[in-house]
Amino acid sequence: MKRASHIWLGLLLQLLLTGCDRNTAAPADPRVVRCAVIGGMTMTGLWPEIARRFEAATGYKATVVVTGPRPELDRAMREGKVDLLTMHSGDITTDLVADGICVNMRPWTRNELCIVGPLDDPAGVRGMTNGAAALRKIASARARFLDFQGIGSRELVHNLWRLADVEPKGDWIVRDDAVTKWNILQFARSNHAYVVVGYIPARTGKMPADGMEILVKGDPVMRRPYIVMEANPQRFSTVNHAGAKALSDFLLSPATQNFLLEFGTRTNGPGRLFFPVTPAQP
Repeated sequence: MKRASHIWLGLLLQLLLTGCDRNTAAPADPRVVRCAVIGGMTMTGLWPEIARRFEAATGYKATVVVTGPRPELDRAMREGKVDLLTMHSGDITTDLVADGICVNMRPWTRNELCIVGPLDDPAGVRGMTNGAAALRKIASARARFLDFQGIGSRELVHNLWRLADVEPKGDWIVRDDAVTKWNILQFARSNHAYVVVGYIPARTGKMPADGMEILVKGDPVMRRPYIVMEANPQRFSTVNHAGAKALSDFLLSPATQNFLLEFGTRTNGPGRLFFPVTPAQP
């Protein structure tokens, strides 16, 4: 009898642990798509407008469950709380697919990074549209350059130095000792240094830019892709996969890709904030 009790207890524990591996909380409505959206898209108003268009076209309801930095979105997806996720591509998104959490990962838009610098522009790069050429001028002038450790900036700058055929070393390279990434422009100002950051946070004031100016932008090389992915229905049995797939497809539709060309120029301009990815678009 004691042995039988242990067997039943073991089976019950196994069932409970198995249940913990799967999402057992069904969406409140099968027409609702639960979304995890990177902060820049909600901050600029892009996602609310796209959600409105998607809902009008399909009858689904796109609900933002979580918005903010990438680790928060990653956690929500791994916990089975969302049906669809969109954020910058990188190790986090690749791991979500490799771990079987997400499927159908696709790039659907890009944002732009820019070079911000002191108002007196000691290297004379104001108005340039080639990031590598601008960094080459900064290096030639030995003007101070801040080695910002933000993920997107660090990856892009490494590529720009390679394209510029410059090895960034010397006392003109400033180490990133900023308290947070959001005060990086003020840290650069205090060091009279140039820095590469996202155009959206610099333009919209998310990164306060008093005493600094966006000097270089418009280089297609200085764009970062955003991906969209769907929760894996084999991993989360109650996920709204049909709705997530419909929204994912909508993001890559000609209507949405063309909308990206106008958004920003009429809302948060000057210039575009997001860029299409389909080959037919500029």
